[in-house]
Amino acid sequence: MNAAKRYTSSAGHLAIAGAFDFLHFRGLSFAYMFFTLNDPSHWAVFCFIFILHIDPNSLTMCPLRINGSPNGNVKTLESAGTIFEAEDSDILLRIMERPRAINVSFEERPSNELLSNHFECLSPHGRRSGFNSPRSYTSFEAHAMVGEAWENMKRSIVYYRRQPVGTVAAMDHSVEELNYDQVFVRDFVPSALAFLMNGEEEVVKNFLLKTLHLQSWEKMIDQFKLGEGVMPASFKVIHNPVRNREILIADFGESAIGRVAPVDSGFWWIILLRAYTRHTGDSSLAEMPECQRGMRLILTLCLSEAFDTFPTLLCADGCCMIDRRMGVYGYPIEIQALFFMALRCALLLLKQDQEGKEFIERIVKRLHALSFHMRNYFWLDLKQLNDIYRYKTEEYSHTAVNKFNVMPDSLPDWVFDFMPTRGGYFIGNVSPARMDFRWFCLGNCVAILSSLATPEQASAIMDLIESRWDELVGEMPLKICYPALESHEWRIVTGCDPKNTRWSYHNGGSWPVLLWLLTAACIKTGRPQIARRAIELAENRLSKDHWPEYYDGKTGRYIGKQARKFQTWSISGYLVAKMMLEDPSHLGMISLEEDKQMKPLMKRSTSWTC
Repeated sequence: MNAAKRYTSSAGHLAIAGAFDFLHFRGLSFAYMFFTLNDPSHWAVFCFIFILHIDPNSLTMCPLRINGSPNGNVKTLESAGTIFEAEDSDILLRIMERPRAINVSFEERPSNELLSNHFECLSPHGRRSGFNSPRSYTSFEAHAMVGEAWENMKRSIVYYRRQPVGTVAAMDHSVEELNYDQVFVRDFVPSALAFLMNGEEEVVKNFLLKTLHLQSWEKMIDQFKLGEGVMPASFKVIHNPVRNREILIADFGESAIGRVAPVDSGFWWIILLRAYTRHTGDSSLAEMPECQRGMRLILTLCLSEAFDTFPTLLCADGCCMIDRRMGVYGYPIEIQALFFMALRCALLLLKQDQEGKEFIERIVKRLHALSFHMRNYFWLDLKQLNDIYRYKTEEYSHTAVNKFNVMPDSLPDWVFDFMPTRGGYFIGNVSPARMDFRWFCLGNCVAILSSLATPEQASAIMDLIESRWDELVGEMPLKICYPALESHEWRIVTGCDPKNTRWSYHNGGSWPVLLWLLTAACIKTGRPQIARRAIELAENRLSKDHWPEYYDGKTGRYIGKQARKFQTWSISGYLVAKMMLEDPSHLGMISLEEDKQMKPLMKRSTSWTC
């Protein structure tokens, strides 16, 4: 081979030249391309291909086989004589591309067309991770944890009259089960995504239909009747000895700590319905009259007119993933981001009939107002922090700059050190005379996935995570919120909650389930290397520690003092993160492209001059 002989003076090139002779490549131009590359990462790709296709037992060549997923994401390339054909070079060039932000429409292109050409990951084996193939091949490696995770997922499945309908919250039988033996709506979302990615659609469809059926129940707490559209927080399958059959019982908040209805359940249900429809390409479920009515009932609760002067939703403490008293009452970022995403998903799912059109008009108006409000008043970066620091108070009239009359002296000391030069985030809460400057992971990740965050804001959130890695990720991803409430503030805000002590549980604890949300946000913003780094941290301990619910400590070093083992969403969150990195086209299930019409000028008032 002439191309190889030119480089015989280099030991490295001699080895590669020998490899080419051994492989009997016929494509001289393709071989020349490899020998003229100077980027070390390109040599690494070639060495991988060389090692991959040598049978260690016989030292003979194995035919090239790059099989795609069952949905046909990657073609099967195989040749007995010629190892690489002309189109193979395009695939390898895509592997060697640097990560960049995805700039495609997830609404207009089917998921199997969104190839993983933006990332340095390609599965060299035929099937995706799953029940029949419990392995994941991210960054060209198989990890034993994936098989174990799928086995645990199979054991967690709940059956109702022989049909799979969800997964239990945890499978830790060493302690009292309490309500961890129930199927929680929010907990099942990562499990559902994992099943969909694995081609197991039945359990997801059954879950959506069963929870929809439960929504229609009359919901009473003491003598008060809840809104018709409220979705359950959880449900459980029990055996009725009188009827000798299985029945469902649901919890709409009447059994929850604090007796708070789950505001997020309805939003997650709509988001999951859209993910199911998007992945399967089957809109018949969403178009069922029952599903259309269920969505309209949820939207009626959210879009009803009251005394609010803001487009955000007013909520009680403990109404979402943080289901205990943690000072998130008011307008928490988690609920607002999920509200925004659910509204956008509903726009795609509602039928264009008379009832549907009425809701669509209301949704469009609310989305414009909500996006403006959130992007302006909830967003915090270095400039905005400095502006708040210089706020004047007691301003009156519509020209006020400090519209919420926030006192600059109320700014916490930690936020000045926490805010990097580059970076920003949506703060936890904004209401009259109050700003909660804490970082909340779920709300910010959902803001990226729903495109509530502009591309610039999404990039700034990722910059913040990189800059404050030790604080937000530490030794186990990821902090549910930062920083923790301590001392007198902890006593006042949490009511001396013994479970939410500093750096524990919801008060600055580290939750592995958030890994899938971080991974999705990283892929959407073109930063998959951040997700890989976080996943590697999780892989060091999750399996050894028996998949805990959460970790304690400032860096997440210790298993949570009351954490359940074999927590299902810790398991499914890891699986979804791995599978999304393996095949980034899965992102289309849970991501929405930016709507250019919802990008108003970023100004606060006509008198804004800071």
